[in-house]
Amino acid sequence: MAVSSVRLFNSLYPPCASLIAYSTLHSGFPNSLRYNSFRVKGGLVYSISGSSRVRALVKGKGERTEDYPLAGDSTDDKKVAESWPRSLQRDFAGTPYVPVYVMLPLGVIDRNCELVDPEGLTNQLRILKSVNVDGVMIDCWWGIVEAHAPQTYNWSGYRRLFQIVRDLGLKLQVVMSFHECGGNVGDDVNIPLPQWVREIGDSNPDIYFTDREGRRNTECLTWGIDKERVLRGRTAVEVYFDYMRNFRVEFDDFFVSGVIAEIEVGMGPCGELRYPSYPVKHGWKYPGIGEFQCYDKYLMKRLKKAAEIRGHTFWGRAPYNSGSYNSAPHETGFFRDGGDYDSYYGRFFLNWYSQILVDHGDRVLALANLAFEGTCIAAKLSGIHWWYKTASHAAELTSGFYNPAHRDGYALIAAMLKKHGVALNFTCVELRTLNQHEGFPEAMADPEGLVWQVLNAAWDVSIPVASENALPCYDREGYNKILENAKPRNDPDGRHLSAFTYLRLNPALIERRNFVEFERFVKGMHGEAISDLPLN
Repeated sequence: MAVSSVRLFNSLYPPCASLIAYSTLHSGFPNSLRYNSFRVKGGLVYSISGSSRVRALVKGKGERTEDYPLAGDSTDDKKVAESWPRSLQRDFAGTPYVPVYVMLPLGVIDRNCELVDPEGLTNQLRILKSVNVDGVMIDCWWGIVEAHAPQTYNWSGYRRLFQIVRDLGLKLQVVMSFHECGGNVGDDVNIPLPQWVREIGDSNPDIYFTDREGRRNTECLTWGIDKERVLRGRTAVEVYFDYMRNFRVEFDDFFVSGVIAEIEVGMGPCGELRYPSYPVKHGWKYPGIGEFQCYDKYLMKRLKKAAEIRGHTFWGRAPYNSGSYNSAPHETGFFRDGGDYDSYYGRFFLNWYSQILVDHGDRVLALANLAFEGTCIAAKLSGIHWWYKTASHAAELTSGFYNPAHRDGYALIAAMLKKHGVALNFTCVELRTLNQHEGFPEAMADPEGLVWQVLNAAWDVSIPVASENALPCYDREGYNKILENAKPRNDPDGRHLSAFTYLRLNPALIERRNFVEFERFVKGMHGEAISDLPLN
């Protein structure tokens, strides 16, 4: 059912009134951001302070948009219109419907598990609903919910948030976030792991991933303790399962009603199934190759055991010549062309290292299926696109993706996801290889080639593939790239993404110019006809 945009905005913002936009101490939204609204030709016009132009949403014979200058604005409409790209590369009308979700701000729930500014958030969700966004994605932070004591859960703020989403007729993608927030690109809040877990880590730092220099990464727990009872009598996967099961019981009404459309299970840093091989906190900068993260005592014990089984005990070590976080492949003996990565030992180590990743996903997703039986489940992979045009694919190797030029490192992961009926969520679908080459030619990046490889690895085993953008995207070029990846042209099998999640709700997205582009993008994802941004 179409939503009356005039009725929506008039109800949100009375004439001649100002609305404080959603802001929070933790969200990173400017507290001074305001919407000024007034009536023009019977419709409500709104703008963000600092913008010289406004957008009117007018109800007539069907809905349309009109744009007007603010008082004193001398900008010529024709010049503004001409500054926008006017042509579509492709008509997406009649193409398959791909649902669009929007990630909520990281700090929408505070450290006390309270919803920050529910009224402001409700208004922003109504704006998203007005352009037919299907739903929103929210992180359920382990460090908030089970913060103080094992198996003592506080979901209060999430329940209030979910009720607002349900009342607006939106769907939910919920992320089981077993990692800390803070210290990575785009993180504007700090949510550490639970206090009781950090206390264990103080006395036993080997519960964390560790690099060659012995630096611990507290972003998430090492996969080496998946089956070790070091968390007050529980293994790591038991802790994850108890958390997921409690969530399923607590929010049963939202599962039954279908409001919760998908559960994404976090399985590593940033909620992604990968090693934390390129931590900013340890000095990594793009396009560094990163470092192997297997030096905690639990993973080293497993590596030595694997070497003994293979009959080469001296292989029970990590590479000594793999460089440092900011090395380039050609600077190392391990990753250079013809390097040790392709030796007998190198192949043994990389097989073991990547299998640890697959085994972790296998264990966690098996328990997720028990906790969320009958619900769509997804796992997220990161798009490690730098050094993709080299033989070794060094940055992928340190992240746990054994994907050198002569081997498909994503097929085994896709097969594991297929085993559990889990969808793949992949990033960086908005990036263009040419743009990466212009910005960092030395990185030998190829995001388009990587996206094509990973999507086809998943489609080849017939699992759903969803995606999200890796970096903020507001321009038509980026949106068109997402649309092309979402619905490949002339695919004989008609394959397409199962959903797309936009990163993320923020003041810039709902600025007039950006929001018009976003609305147009949503229409394309939904397979609707798109008018070419009428501004006059």
